[in-house]
This record gives sequence, structure tokens and C-alpha cells, in this order.
Amino acid sequence: MGEKIKILIADDEDSLRTLVRAVLEAEDKYIIEEAIDGDEVMIRIKADKPDLLILDIMMPGQSGFEVCEKIKQTPELRDIKVIILTAKGQATEEKWAQSIGADHFISKPFSPLELLELVNSVTSKAST
Repeated sequence: MGEKIKILIADDEDSLRTLVRAVLEAEDKYIIEEAIDGDEVMIRIKADKPDLLILDIMMPGQSGFEVCEKIKQTPELRDIKVIILTAKGQATEEKWAQSIGADHFISKPFSPLELLELVNSVTSKAST
């Protein structure tokens, strides 16, 4: 097996980070890191660029939208894949996420299997 894929989970809810971590760690091919707000996300991705960011919209400090937009506008970060995972499931939020460069959008509550399939799909494309 090759090098493990780095994923950063950014959400201010401990329970959600724990659930996503448990789902992904079962695969044994991901290195999982966590952040609790937008400011921490920006610090972590600049220090140790992940392959994938699973990002909540509503967080303290910078929102997920602000973080995504900054990542996609920064040449050395723009190839980080971003999945927006949020309770705001309206079509307007999904369109906004797409307009700022998010790669995918999933509404809470979500199926852990759906998330795992999406992550596997996104990371397999990223590693090829």
C-alpha cells in the first residue's frame, strides 16, 4: 500500500468530528487531523497541507465558505479537495459552495456510507 492520504476534518461539533473520524479510520488508508474553527484550519493547512478538507460552514471565526474561498484562491493550496459538510442544506448554500470552488457538498444528517464513498472517490482521483 502507498502513502496514506491526509484528511483534515473541520467542525466545531466534537460529535461530528468523532463520527467522521470513526468512519474514515475504518479504511486504514487515511491520516485524520481535526480543527474546530476556520482560523485553525488555515493555520493547519499552511503548515501541513492535507489532501482533503471536510469542512463545516458554520464555525467560530472564519466560516467554512470563507475558508474554502481562501484555499481555492491561493495557488499553493487550491488543489486541496474540499467537501462541504453542513446542516445548511438549501440549494442556495450548495450553489454558493460550488461558486467558490468546493468540490462536493453534503447535508447533515448524512449517511456515513455516503460520506465514505465520496471520500474514497475524491481521494482516489487525487492520488492518481
